[in-house]
Amino acid sequence: GGNVIIPTFALERAQELLFFLRDGMEKKEIPPATQVFLDSPMAISATQIFRRHPEAMKAEIKRMIRSGKDPFRLPELHITRDASESMALNRIRAGAVIMAGSGMCTGGRVRHHLRHNLAHGDCSVIFVGYAAEGTLARIIIDGAKSIKLFGDHIPVRARIHTINGFSAHAGRAELLDWHARTGKPEVTFLVHGEEKSMASFAKALKGTHVERPKPHQSFEL
Repeated sequence: GGNVIIPTFALERAQELLFFLRDGMEKKEIPPATQVFLDSPMAISATQIFRRHPEAMKAEIKRMIRSGKDPFRLPELHITRDASESMALNRIRAGAVIMAGSGMCTGGRVRHHLRHNLAHGDCSVIFVGYAAEGTLARIIIDGAKSIKLFGDHIPVRARIHTINGFSAHAGRAELLDWHARTGKPEVTFLVHGEEKSMASFAKALKGTHVERPKPHQSFEL
């Protein structure tokens, strides 16, 4: 009965979501009349670039584009570039799917949409992909009862969903395979990820000295 807010990364994630929403509407799994708002200037520009380069797509998508079928167009897709258009979405109380950045809710327009929808039990927030420790997205996913936004305490009454299948990062096996092809480096630096995962991954790296730099630590390369 309420709105659906999807914190969205602008490059690739937004286009994937548009594709699957369109597919769901075509199959009548999602009502075709559902209003979808792409509220991200960067995602809008990236989608236009995607459309211009079918040669970079999978064969299935390439065929769609070349046959005149737009894989990113929905029956009720609204593009909101201007800040005033984005702010106007806050007056919508029901029936809208709003996609806005940033994906981890650390900045961007999505924070305003969360401010206006999180407190309503008939709304939903759908997280698609990884949320790092300490980010607002992770705090909500981990079950916070209230959050602080723009100086206000907002109760979390909306339904919270996660779909991890959209994560764009390489997995452990892919990273190990990549590392094996890099020419047997003497030193490998792990600089991104959660502590527990990095410690486990460091043990899996063979034939290299592993460094996990701490703040202000320096190295001579």
